[in-house]
Amino acid sequence: MSGEAPSHPEKRQPTVLLVEDTPSLARIYQEYLRPIPSRVLTASTGAEALALLQAQLPAVVLLDLNLPDISGLDVLRRIQEWRMPVAAVVITAHGSVNVAVEAMRAGAVDFLAKPFSAERLLTTVRNALERQRLAVMVEDLQETFGRDRFEGFIGTSLAMQGVYRIIDSAASSRATVFVTGESGTGKELAAEAIHRRSPRRAGPFVAINCAAIPRDLIESELFGHVRGAFTGALSDREGAAWRADGGTLFLDEIAELDLNLQGKLLRFLQSGRFTPVGSDNEQSVDIRIVCATNRDPMSEVRAGRFREDLYYRLHVVPIAIPPLRERGEDSILLARHFLSRSSAEEGKRFATIAPEAEGLIAAYDWPGNVRELENVIRNIVVLNNGTVLEASMLPDALRSGAAATPSTADAVPAAVTDTGAASWRAAGDIQPLWQVEKGAIDRAIALCNGNIPRAAALLEVSPSTLYRKIQRWQEEGRS
Repeated sequence: MSGEAPSHPEKRQPTVLLVEDTPSLARIYQEYLRPIPSRVLTASTGAEALALLQAQLPAVVLLDLNLPDISGLDVLRRIQEWRMPVAAVVITAHGSVNVAVEAMRAGAVDFLAKPFSAERLLTTVRNALERQRLAVMVEDLQETFGRDRFEGFIGTSLAMQGVYRIIDSAASSRATVFVTGESGTGKELAAEAIHRRSPRRAGPFVAINCAAIPRDLIESELFGHVRGAFTGALSDREGAAWRADGGTLFLDEIAELDLNLQGKLLRFLQSGRFTPVGSDNEQSVDIRIVCATNRDPMSEVRAGRFREDLYYRLHVVPIAIPPLRERGEDSILLARHFLSRSSAEEGKRFATIAPEAEGLIAAYDWPGNVRELENVIRNIVVLNNGTVLEASMLPDALRSGAAATPSTADAVPAAVTDTGAASWRAAGDIQPLWQVEKGAIDRAIALCNGNIPRAAALLEVSPSTLYRKIQRWQEEGRS
């Protein structure tokens, strides 16, 4: 096969490509997939799989690594080379975790170890389809949105609109959500929002801060214990997993778990069953897991502090909460909200923030993020009186360390003042924006002989953006 990527992927959603060289197994897997409304394509060799990838753009590829002609890893590398927006799930024999991890490093999103049940296959494919659906939604975010508040969040920035959309889409799923972000950005708020907007909203929401519990007690906190399990265990105690049955379990600062407990957590995630400390009786629960960390999880994996297989099991739907310094003028909206709330709680008369103070608030980096901003505003309200929060009331760090705010003249292009002299083109001479965009993309692909990744590089966009735009145009009859 050549290194040229397909130039006209077909829009069919969702499509699953099953690559399995044993006909009997291929038929069994197809039967397993019947409950999922999807179009299943099959290939028995690596070459056939690559040909189908050139003709189609599936949402998910189920890829056996042991193929008769080329390695499944080679197929996976070709998908990555073409940078196709495809979720690849690899199938390995004999539970070869090392090979599966290698495949994940090459771009696979999950793995299945033979033999596996229909339920395991269905769960994996549903998670992969959900992941792809969310990726499409995030990429399709527009520049303008109407929501300035969402489930306790406040902010109109594009970064936060993306977070709102992911939470909206992920809430109805059973998939595990992995929230990352600096301290004070609102990771627990995101977990609560997912729970409140999910079908489990009537069930319990149980949160555990893994960093706040001594290491020798965390297993008991998570899975419970029986009387006499250890010194001080004077009675049976239900763990968080049991209390969250039917609802959502939020594991905050999950990177703090020791490796031994990470292994037990992985087994719990795979089976839904656990054993309380000191007990011989397994218990089964139905819960949705949301976890969070303020660290870079992949750095923790590379440092050997976090299990790689656990990371890939948890990292189904990632949500990155942006720091406040990357949220534009959201800091001003938040400051106004905190001022109003703190004034009401403290019986003060503060109603507005002076423009100079707002400029300093917007320019400050806020290393402690939203939590730091809330504390600063409350401190000002408690220690001062008046109706306007003045710049002089701000802490020294804000007044002396904030960067200069760009002037309006620098930020806003000069306007055309002589509107009478403006020469407007006739409306018929103006093309719809999508036609201009499509013409530029079609020309770039043609000049690159159909190589979409090369065209995307020259257009300075992601190849997946081009694939999805082409799919959308075909679906809308604009091709």
